[in-house]
Order: sequence, then C-alpha cells, then structure tokens
Amino acid sequence: MTLGRAPRQTDLLRSTVDYCQDRVPADSIYGVLHRECFALFPDEMFADLFTDVGRRSVPPMIVAVVMVLQRIEGLSDREAVERFAFDARWKYAAGGLHFDYPGFVHTVLVDMRARLARSARPDRVFEAVLDVARQAGLVGRKRVLDSTPLYDAVATMDTITLIRSAIRGLLAAADAGQAARLRAVITSGDDYASTAKPQIDWDDHDAREELIDSRARDGFAMLTLLNDHELGEGVDKAVRLLATVLGQDLADDGDGVFRIARKVAPDRIISTVDPEARHGHKTSARGFDGYKGHVAIDPDAEIITATEVTAGNSGDAEAAETLLTDILPLKLKLKLKLKLKLKLKLKLKLKLKLKLKLKLKLKLKLKLKLKLKPKLKPKPKPKPKPKPKLRMRIGRRCMGMRPTVRASCWNGWTRPTSTMD
Repeated sequence: MTLGRAPRQTDLLRSTVDYCQDRVPADSIYGVLHRECFALFPDEMFADLFTDVGRRSVPPMIVAVVMVLQRIEGLSDREAVERFAFDARWKYAAGGLHFDYPGFVHTVLVDMRARLARSARPDRVFEAVLDVARQAGLVGRKRVLDSTPLYDAVATMDTITLIRSAIRGLLAAADAGQAARLRAVITSGDDYASTAKPQIDWDDHDAREELIDSRARDGFAMLTLLNDHELGEGVDKAVRLLATVLGQDLADDGDGVFRIARKVAPDRIISTVDPEARHGHKTSARGFDGYKGHVAIDPDAEIITATEVTAGNSGDAEAAETLLTDILPLKLKLKLKLKLKLKLKLKLKLKLKLKLKLKLKLKLKLKLKLKLKPKLKPKPKPKPKPKPKLRMRIGRRCMGMRPTVRASCWNGWTRPTSTMD
C-alpha cells in the first residue's frame, strides 16, 4: 500500500470551508485542526508506514485528524467513520474537504494503529499534539501521576493448562521435520491437539501427580532435544516460553518426580496467549489480571504529557522516572538512560543465567533418571548336571561270557545270571 495524499485545493462550490467558517468557533478543536492539520500531521510524517508499490491509502493526515477527534469525543471506530462521513465539522477540521468527500471503513483506523504500533515512533501523533501545546504555553512543570488497571481479555491458566499450551505452541511453531522429532520424544501418549484437559479422576491425588509428572517430562524431553540447536525466531520464542512455564510452577523433591511447587513465582506467567500479562493488585483486597496504565498530567491545563504501560505486578513508582523525563534535568536524563541501559543488560544476564540453570537442571535430571533406573543383573548360567559315574563290578567269570551276557555285567547294581552258576 502506497502513501495517499490529502487534497489541498478543494472545490469552492462544494467545500465545507464557507459553510463552517462562520458557524464553527475559531478557538474550537475543529477550528484549530482546520488551520494546523497540514502542519501537525503532514502526510510525509507517516511515509515510513507504507511501501512504494500498491494501491493508494487513505491520506494519513485525514486518518490522524479522525483519530484525534475520536479520542476527544469518546467514539468507537464505527461511530468515528460515520461522524466523518456525515458531520461537516469533521471534514472542515480535516483541511476543509468538500461535502461529498468519500468516507472510509472503520478497519482503516485499526490498520493505522497497527502500523503505528509496529513502527519506530508509535507515539508520533501524541507527540505532535503535545509539542503544539508546549509552544502555546499550556504545559508547565507541574505533574500529577496516576495509574489504572488494564484488564486483559485472556483466561488465567492453571499449571497443567500452561504446560500443555506451551508444548502445543512449540509444536505449532516448529517445521514438519522438527515437529516429527519432537513428537518422537513424547512418552505420555498425549497428542497435544486439543485444548481440553485430559480426562482423569481429578479427585485422585496420585492421578493428578502422574498427569503433571508425565507432561513435565514431555516438556523437558523437548527442551533437551532442541538444546544447542540453531532455532528460528518463532521456535526460540516458544522454547523460552516452555522453559519459563516449566521452571516457574514445578519442583523436584529429589525423588525424580515433578510436582507443583508450593510457592508462587514472583514474575509468574498466567497465560501463554499473552505471556506479558501478570497478576496485579490495585489494593490489598482487589486484584486483576493484565497490565497497568500510567499517566502524567499537567494539573493546570489538564493535558496528558506522558504515558507508560507496565506489567500488572509492577509498582506505581517504577514508571515515575519515565513519566517525568520531559521535566528532569539533562544530567538526570543521562543517568536515567544509563540506568535503563544497565537494567536491560541485567535482564539479558538473568535470561542467560536462567538458560544455563535450566541446561544444568536438565543434565541433573537425566543423571538422576539414569541413577534411579534399576540395573539389570545378568542371569547366572545354570551349572551343568554331573554325569553319573559308572561303577563296574565285573566278576572274573564275566570276561569269558558271550557279548550279550557280558553287557549286563557293566551295571554296577546287578549281577548277571548265567547257567554256569
């Protein structure tokens, strides 16, 4: 999709300028955007979001104006595109478009947000508006910080669901050859095709332990198979997720059986669908699953000056330095950048340490498994039965007998009979 251009010359007979100029106040948001939209959101500012081939996009300047008005009036995507199509003030704010300027579908807003999120500057619309507010003298040096829970739309998973989902994700990310080799090391009999839990007697403690141990062994066997292999980005991400899930919830008491650990990991993953979501607490009695949204506001102008999103288990003070970077001294900003850089290095070291720890754990498990495996002693060879010894009691008279009669004399227990006696 190529970059679309907003029209700068409109038809005088069909333009919304003459109609709205005397009806819309000059200091309203519609009047300000009408005068400054080409300076605030020039189409060239969004050029990196599009390619050089393909059909023309909706002009990014128009989309940016619609997004700003949408947030001010609190509208959904469908309501915003309908307002742009039928409200003359919105077309007036977008550079004075003519009345019959074609609208667009609501998915254009979704696509623009996705392109911005993938870009190097996802907050460019917010930054442009904030710069104008600063130039107008509306933003001072006072700040008020606040946070609010951002509830995630995924279900919280238990341990067995997390393990099976992580294994299923690894099988899906691997290619056909890797998937076949991974399935070859599965010993539990689970095909990991269904999202439903295995059918067992959940009131039976031994059945639950056997289920957890067998699925954990499948996971560790897959990690052992892929250890020290060159992996693609998707497979590597799935391997890291599986290793984290196995390490956070399982423990080994030394008997070679994996059980659920009697503790909660400090940074526990609650869902493989969204691995970055966490358990959070706004108060001691009120919890939530998801993220925390942090804002810094100028209390006099009531303008938001900075935003930040952190995991649900993070504290409010962790985002304070990031929210106050615009009013911090230059030396403090440099210290903050250095601190963030060191924090990233520490995070990478911890990941490497976790990987090495997991590798050592796998080796120990393998050694323990080989140690606990009973050694089969070779069966002793049966001793050959001794041959009975022949005793010869041959009388002197037997030597001169006929052969048939003499043969019976070799029996040590019988005495041959003869007519000579």
